[in-house]
Order: sequence, then structure tokens, then C-alpha cells
Amino acid sequence: MTSVAEPGGLTWVRTALSDPLVLPMLRELDQEYTSRYGKAAHGEMARYPEEEFAPPHGVLLLLLEHGEPVAGGAFRRYDTTTAELKRIWTHSAHRRRGLAARVVGELERIAAVRGYRRIHLTTGPRQPEARGLYLRTGYTPLFDTSADPETIGPLRFEKHLAARRSGPAGSAAPADSAAPTAPTVSTVSTVSTEGKV
Repeated sequence: MTSVAEPGGLTWVRTALSDPLVLPMLRELDQEYTSRYGKAAHGEMARYPEEEFAPPHGVLLLLLEHGEPVAGGAFRRYDTTTAELKRIWTHSAHRRRGLAARVVGELERIAAVRGYRRIHLTTGPRQPEARGLYLRTGYTPLFDTSADPETIGPLRFEKHLAARRSGPAGSAAPADSAAPTAPTVSTVSTVSTEGKV
């Protein structure tokens, strides 16, 4: 696990699913999925093994505030040029602060630095917060936005990424290249509202 602090007591942490710091994220996402989709969704948190979100092809991020996780998310390899966002989360006590959009922005930045040129994701039809988040942060819906989401099934989105080799605000890139050997962390300042995937 590695971390970098930013002003205001916030810290980005790159870690693994087995890290105890990830438990609040997994617990709340599991509760959210089962409350919206029933018991059949209970296994969603175990759908992908830890290795899917590990470097060099994936990452799992947490945003900590004074040492406590307040938001997080991950991506995994979808194909050779595409990363898939998963597990976008904001702690229930910290919503409406733009934290999920910050997580999405940082995941996009890391994916671009690693050589991905596209982001793919799906969210459920009963997650209007997530749908709104992706629309506001520049994702293209791959479904009819005028249709009843319940008639569509998983809502698919994509976003094309520009090649990036530097950190936020033109700073030097962290030790995270197209094929990193160890996880690192940096910061972004994107602001919007939260969603869950």
C-alpha cells in the first residue's frame, strides 16, 4: 500500500482488496446492491478476484480523510486498450461532496498514464446517482437515455482518453508508467457528485 497526502486531510491510497481499509467500501457496496437488486446481487463483491485490480493492469484507490476511507473505486483490464471502472463508492456519511467524481477523475488519469485509451463501465438500472455521475463527467451512454432503464438492463458507458504522461496540473508523472512495477499515488481536483458501480 502506498499513499500521498493532499491539503485538507485527504490522502490517496493505492491498495488491495484484502486491505482492511477496503472493508467499509465492500460492506456498503454490498448493502447498496442487495437493497436495490435483491439477494441475487449479494455475490457481486466476490465476482472479480483481487488480481483483477492489481498493477500493472488494474488499480484499487481509496480516498482517506484523516485516515478513514470516505470514497474509492477501481479499474480492471477490459481489453488491451480499455480499462473498466468498477466499485465507485462514496461513504454514506460523506455524500454530496463531489468525492466520487474525484475518484473517477483519478482513475481516468492513472488509466491514461498506463496506456489505456478508453474507459468502459456498466451501472445498474436502479442506480440513478451513478448514471448522473457518468453523464456529468463526460461519459457517452451506449443506450437510449430516453428509455425506461428497467427495460435496458445494465447501462453501458464509454469515454475515450487522451494520452497522458504527467500528473495533475502538469506536474511530473509519478512512478506509474504504462507498465508500472509498484503502486503509487497522486492527486486530482475534479469535483461533482457521487455514484456507485
